[in-house]
Parts: sequence; C-alpha cells; structure tokens
Amino acid sequence: MNVTKKDLAKSQIELIVELSVDEFGPYIKHGAEKVSREVKIEGFRPGKVPYGVLKQKIGEMTILEEAARMAINKTIEKAIKENVQGQPIGQPKVDITKIAPNNPMEYKVTLAMLPEVKIGDYKKTKVKQKKVEVKDEEVEKTIKDLQEVKTKEIIVDREIRDGDKIIVDIQMFLDKVPIEGGQGKDTAVITGKNYIVPGFDQKLIGAKKGDGREFSLPYPADYHMKNLAGKMVEFKVTVKEIYERGRPELNDEFAKYFGAKKLTELKDNIKKSLVFQKESESKQVVEKEMLEKIIAKSRFGDIPEMLVDHEVETMQAELEQTMESQGGKFEDYLSSINKTRDQLTLDLLPEAVKRVKISLLIREVAVLEKIKVKEEEADNHIREMKKHYKDNKEMMEKINTLEYKNYVFNILTSRKVVDKLREWNVQK
Repeated sequence: MNVTKKDLAKSQIELIVELSVDEFGPYIKHGAEKVSREVKIEGFRPGKVPYGVLKQKIGEMTILEEAARMAINKTIEKAIKENVQGQPIGQPKVDITKIAPNNPMEYKVTLAMLPEVKIGDYKKTKVKQKKVEVKDEEVEKTIKDLQEVKTKEIIVDREIRDGDKIIVDIQMFLDKVPIEGGQGKDTAVITGKNYIVPGFDQKLIGAKKGDGREFSLPYPADYHMKNLAGKMVEFKVTVKEIYERGRPELNDEFAKYFGAKKLTELKDNIKKSLVFQKESESKQVVEKEMLEKIIAKSRFGDIPEMLVDHEVETMQAELEQTMESQGGKFEDYLSSINKTRDQLTLDLLPEAVKRVKISLLIREVAVLEKIKVKEEEADNHIREMKKHYKDNKEMMEKINTLEYKNYVFNILTSRKVVDKLREWNVQK
C-alpha cells in the first residue's frame, strides 16, 4: 500500500492511497463472492457463481466497485494512523479515484483536523459576578400572572365592561386603504390591558355581542413598523363574544393551588425561584464574558468549515425547536424577520465561529489541566436520563448508543472545565 500525503487549507489533509494489482486482487475475489450472494443467476447457487459468468451478467465494474468498498474499509484506518498526526474530526470524505481491470486501485481521503490552539492566560482574567436582586414588584407581577392562570371565564350576554375578555374581528385602515396584515379574525382582547395601541380596549367598553365599532387611534412615534409609526389608523371592530373573567382572591386558599400553605409562603417561594432564575442567567452572562476574554488572548489555526457548518445547523435546530415549543412555526419566524434560511445561516456564522472556538478552548484546557470525567460519573448521568425518559422509546434508543455516551462525556468534561475557569477568573 502506497500513501501520499498533502496538506490542504482550512486544517484539512488529503491522502492518496494506492493498492497494487496484487494487493487489490484478494478484494476482487471477496467482492465477487459478495455480489454473487446478492444476485440471482439461474443454474447457480448464491455465492457460487463463477467470476466469468458473473462478469458477463452484471458487468465487471460492479464487482470492482464492491471490491473497492471492501478494500477501503480494511485499509483506511491503517492509512490514517500511519500518515496523520493530530486529531481528525468528523467522518473522512472518501472518493475512488482509479479503478479498472488488471490495474492498481486508488482512493482519496480528505480529513478535517482539529486546528492548533495556543491559549493565552486563562487563570487571571478578572470577571465580576454581579449580585442579583429581586424586587417586591417582580414578585407581585408573578403573583398576578398566577392569578391570570386561575381566572375562570364564562360567556355573558351584556355590554362589555373593564376586565372582560372579548372575541372580535378587526379591520385596520390607513387613509381608508386596508393595511396589509391588519385584518384579524376571532382575536382575543382583554379590556383593561393595552392591545395593539393604547386606548384600543377602551373604545369597546359598552358594546354588546354583534355590535360594530369604528374609531381612529394614533400609533406611537417609535412603533417598530415604520409605515404605521406616528400615523392615525382607522379601526373597524365587530364584537363576536363576551367573557366575564372571575379572578380568584389573593389569599391563603389561592396559595394552596400552588403547593403553599399561606400566601406569604407562596410569595417567599416565588422570590426564591426568581433569585435562582436570575442567578442562572447571571452565571451564563459571566461565563460568556469570561470565555470571550480568554478567546481574545488566544490564537487559533484555520478552523475547518465542517465544524462551523455543524454549529450553524445546531443553532438553527435550537432556534426552530424554541419556536415550536412556544407554539409558533419556524417559517413564520423567518417571514417576521424578512429572511430566508440561507440569509439566517449567514447571520449565524459569526456566533457559530465563536462557539466553535469556545469548544476548542475548553478541550485544550481539559488536556492541559488533565481534567477528566470518570466512567461512573457518565454512567450516573445516563442512568438519570433513562429514569427521566423511561416512557419515551425514541429517546431510550438514543440514550443506549455509544454516540450518546461520548456526548455525555463531552458535556460533563466541558462543565468541569468551565467550573474550573470560573474558580480561577470570576470575582464575586
């Protein structure tokens, strides 16, 4: 086996692997046996078709291509191990470059390599952790939100009052011309809360089911839609249904809905929850600032495109999942920001490069500081995941794969590294 190595741009390596006629010969024999087991030729048992007959029936190139696949599977690992220094990433790209009867067989392997990383000072980057604070108004707002959750609604046959929920059809006009996207069917409006523009809900007070109201209201000068900002917009509204909303009193009975014995206990629980949430958010902000400062002092070799492309795909998938979890559609989101998927990909590239650099940085620190995850730690994490997803067959199949275990090792190692970096760099 003869191997020629060539360094390419973007941290890639190319190997040209050639097998002589004698080296390739046994694979042709095995390839013919495999093909003869898979094709049915009258008069011969599967796997026992003579080479000449097989060649005549299906063509010699079919046999040679199968032989080449077998040869690649058997030789590629050795070719990489003996000729490549450093850490390849992802799957190698393989192309058969020469294949013909009674000739050497040749294939090309393209490998993406982990780029060289030279880390700057990663132990004395001073980042301050801000102390979080939860104000009483924030607790009261959450209480009111919970009150909304427990609000009961019943249809009533009377005029609209403050606090009612109403279902309306809306038409919007600018200088008597219908506004694009300004028509809404079965839209829910709660009176007492600003909807679309301040004062909209109050224009409907006193109306009954079936009534129509026409009025004009000015849009705020800083409204995000420039064609409406500062303009007087005309509305035509038809009332279709009226709901009276019964909000529960804020007392100890209300607190019991949410697992607390008293209202004061519920407020304490809410405050603790908000503190935890703010601390988690603050922790993420500090970690991002810390990692970005260390990256700014570090040097990275050419980053393979496949790493960046994979990160962009991950970011898009995360965004799409977030949209769907909130009941929206990803395509609607793209329309709202007036971008195609390709345009969004371009927008995500800078952040994707940054995330790749963070991953490379964390990996390098783990190597330098000999930070490792024990087998039992990974097993414990996987055990917890199995408990959590015990009724999800698809997730259970994924959790039981070697790929998922490697993912867990990477996640836990990254967490350990970041915790160490926080210990060295974050000032409380």
